[in-house]
Order: sequence, then C-alpha cells, then structure tokens
Amino acid sequence: MEFATFADRVAAIDAESADLEIVAHVRDLFEDAGDDLPVVARFVQGRVFPAWDSTTLDIGPNTCYEAIARAAGTNVAADDVEERLAERGEIGDVAASYDFGGQQGLGAFTGGGGDSTGSGDDLTVREVDDTLTELAAAEGAGSQDRKVDLLFGLFNRCSSSEARYLARLVLSEMRIGVGEGTVRDAIAEAFEVPEDRVERALQVSNDYGQVAQVARDEGVSGLDGIELELGRPVQAMLAQAGTVTDALEEWDEAGVEWKYDGARIQLHHDPGGQTRVFSRNMEEVTDALPEVVEFAAETLDEPVILDGEVVAIDEDGSPLPFQEVLKRFRRKHDVAKAREDVSVRPVFFDCLHAGGEDLLEVPLTSRHERLESVLAAGPDRDQDPAEVDGLSLLWLTDDPGEIEAIDADALAAGHEGIMLKNPDSAYSPGRRGKNWRKRKPDVDTLDCVVTGAEWGEGRRATFLGTFELSVRDGDELETVGKVATGITDEKLEELTELLDPHIAAEEGQNVELEPAVVFEVGYEEIQASPTYSSGYALRFPRFVGVRYDKDPEEADTLERLRNLQ
Repeated sequence: MEFATFADRVAAIDAESADLEIVAHVRDLFEDAGDDLPVVARFVQGRVFPAWDSTTLDIGPNTCYEAIARAAGTNVAADDVEERLAERGEIGDVAASYDFGGQQGLGAFTGGGGDSTGSGDDLTVREVDDTLTELAAAEGAGSQDRKVDLLFGLFNRCSSSEARYLARLVLSEMRIGVGEGTVRDAIAEAFEVPEDRVERALQVSNDYGQVAQVARDEGVSGLDGIELELGRPVQAMLAQAGTVTDALEEWDEAGVEWKYDGARIQLHHDPGGQTRVFSRNMEEVTDALPEVVEFAAETLDEPVILDGEVVAIDEDGSPLPFQEVLKRFRRKHDVAKAREDVSVRPVFFDCLHAGGEDLLEVPLTSRHERLESVLAAGPDRDQDPAEVDGLSLLWLTDDPGEIEAIDADALAAGHEGIMLKNPDSAYSPGRRGKNWRKRKPDVDTLDCVVTGAEWGEGRRATFLGTFELSVRDGDELETVGKVATGITDEKLEELTELLDPHIAAEEGQNVELEPAVVFEVGYEEIQASPTYSSGYALRFPRFVGVRYDKDPEEADTLERLRNLQ
C-alpha cells in the first residue's frame, strides 16, 4: 500500500466523529491493506511495533523538528519548526504546512529509496515501517545523526498529507480516535469472525497486526490457535477499588490476598532457555532484577509465565516503601552496586501458563493451585503453602471478620492492605473489571502527568523545582495545579535528570515538558478554580513519588477528579 493512500484513508478517519463510522473506515482500510495488513493495523493506532514489544523509536521532539526543517529547505531551522508548532499547536499540522521534496542529504539517498529530489517511486507503508525499524535499531556513536538522516529521507518524499501522519506516527501522537476496541471491531467486521474470538486472540498475543492477518488468512481456527508464548508479555489484569461488602454480595466467597507495596512483574521462565522479566507496561527489566532470574533458576523446573510483584526488603526481610523498589526497577547501569544498596524479592500471585498449558480461562482458585505446585517444585511438594518461597497466599472466606483480620495482618507486616478476588474468575489481560478489587487504607492521591516546570533559585537554580500537574480529558491534558512540596534536594536532582530529556521548550525560568512522566500527588481537597484549565485545583498538593509503572495514558482523568471533589 502506498503511504499516500494510507494517509488519505487516515485523514477520512480523522475527520469522522461517529464511532460506528470510524470502525467502518478502519474495516475498509484493513480489507484493502493486502500484504501490509500487519503494519497498517499498528500504524492506524499510532504504533510502530507490536504492543508487547518494548522497542521504541527513541525520537524526541527536537529530532523530529530537525528532520522536518532539513526536508523543508535550507532556510528552515528546527527553531522555526518549533515556533510554528507554538502557533499551530499540533505537529502534524506543522509538517503538512511545509513543501517537502528536493532537499539533498544522506537521508535523501537512504532509508526510503527514491532519488535526491524525492521524485522516485512513491513512498509505501512497507518502506516507512522498514525505515522506522532501522531508525529504532540505531545506537552508539553517531546514532542521533543517523536517526535524523533516516527521518529526513522519509519527510523528503512526503506530500503534505503524508507528512501530517508521519510526524504524528513518529511522535506517538496519531490521535485519530482509533483505539484498541476500534481495531478489534474492525478486524471482526472485515474478516467476518466473532468479536469474542478476536478479543481472546488479542489478549493472548498482544499483537494487533498478527491477529488481523490470522483472522483474514486462517479465520476462527487460526485465531483459536494463537496461544501465550514464553518471552512475549501480555497486559496485566487490573483491579478497581472496592469494598468487602460489595465483594461478598456479588460472590459466594472472596479470595483474599495481601497487597504488596511493590512493582508489578511478569516472569517468563524456560528451564531450557531464557528467563525474562517484564514490567506492568511490558518493558523488559530482566537485567535490573537479577534476584528474580536467580529465584527462577533455583525454584522452577518447568516453563511458566507468572504474575507477581517485586518488593524491596531490608536486612531482616521486612518490606520497604515502593520508592525503594524504583531505585532498582529501571536500573540499567551499576546493577551490582544498586543490588547492594537495595535488595528485592519476588512474590507471585498468579500463574498464566505452566508446562505447555495456557491457564487464562481457568478459575482463579485452580490457577493458584497450579502456582503453588510450580513454586513448590522438588521432593517436598506437600509443604505448607505458607512456607513456599515466593508464593502469595490466597484465603477463601465469606466472613467479613476474617477478611478484616487478614487486612490487619497485612498492614502489620508492612504491606498496603488486601486484594479481593472472585475465586471463579478467569485472567483477563488488560482489563480493569470487578473480579479484582483493591482495598487499602484511605489515601487522597492522584496520578498526574507532569506537563511543565520551573527552574529553581539560589542553591536550587540548576534543578527543576516546581512542577505543573495535569489530568487526562480524552486526548487532552488539563492542568490542576503545581507541586513543590515534599521534595528533597536529592530528589530534585533525580527528577531534573528524569525530566530533562523531555523538555520541549523554555522561556525564562518556565519549562514546557512533553507528557512522559507521571507523579503520584497527595492533596487535602479539590476546589473549583478558574486558575487551571481543568476548572479545578488541588489544595495543598504534596509530591509522593514518580509512577514509573504508569504511562501518561494511564494517569487519572478529569472525570475522576470531578467525582472526587
């Protein structure tokens, strides 16, 4: 498929507001995609790689601006692109406003075919995908220049419409109203397969391109044949807030577990092959957590996929706060030194796959029994579950008093509280349903996206010190306040290092940040306020920590803010 054709079809989707019509457009696009269907199914969502793949383009706004400027002409600089963005407000509109083609440079001869004038063969979807894949693989000395060259080569061959959606794709800002549910429905309609079979295949594979192609080429039997795969992470099942009363009213009895103050992990272990560890967002964190790899090698004797948490512990094995886990969780360098400073241990509460068998559709109680058996591998398989290393215990009860006692024990042990689970529930990747409910002490906090900051003064002049907070409202971010309280100088240094790569613009002491980092922020109350674009303000906001386990798309919403007021 020519990229111009893709861009035109996406423009039609972009102009549509009705959900059913959007699905129909995406359905038609899939029907016409031919061999490019897997790529098209990702691109229309703004994805370059499958959802399970943690590979990123690693392209910041400035890199994109430079490539656009070079393709636009010798009299255009990256600063001009940024200035036009400030006027127009959207990078796709900015890219479409330039007349590309005819600019010479390394990128005009590589990564996209065609000649230096951009007059070669029309750009195709496959060429865009191949070039962006090559771009993502660039690393080491000169890699940044190579990225700019490759991206320039693409823009240099683009029409206005193509440039609009290439820029959005590169910066993960497609925003045409096509979400995962839209793609699921479009696959089902395009290839006449049941929606629930598509849903199951997507849950298992986490690859919309693969599922679209299998649905078209193999139908229902092919979709049913897609299984979990060791080394390919799936989305974590999620919980919503709930009460003991609600749980016992809806279920005959509740499964009760301790809720650990750790970071979610998914362990993929093959005794004869690799052991890999993934975060809640499916980012690989294997190298940062050697203790988990060692635990798997010492404990597990069959291929498994386990869901659990990694918890920081002190010398006595007692749990440490969540912030201590984060010192280890994304560490890429000096892991051995970090391990000396902060020890971690894994605790598992679910088993998704064991011994070649997928267990997603098996009831929770059966999955937990399988979990016990794989963690108690060896001659002493009949040991007390409480003595099985790495196992999160599951109590089944319909007695509110017993649940309160379990909750009290969890808090006394230094954990967050308890989880309530439907004993008969299947494991639903990515779903936040009523089958898992988190119950913990009342805490007034919100997860907010950091969209701006201010440089400090005096001894803090080299640190970002006041942070603008925003919540999600559809595809937009609306401000709710600023936070500067509860942050030490040491933490400010860490936050400045974390946020510096995401600086989009500066004016005096004020800094504009691309949405990339989520803060957990405490507050006393929420007030109506004309000061911030959300219409609300957090009263006495206090920095609690960085939510490294959350993307901006998972931050709290304006709707939740209204409900909390």
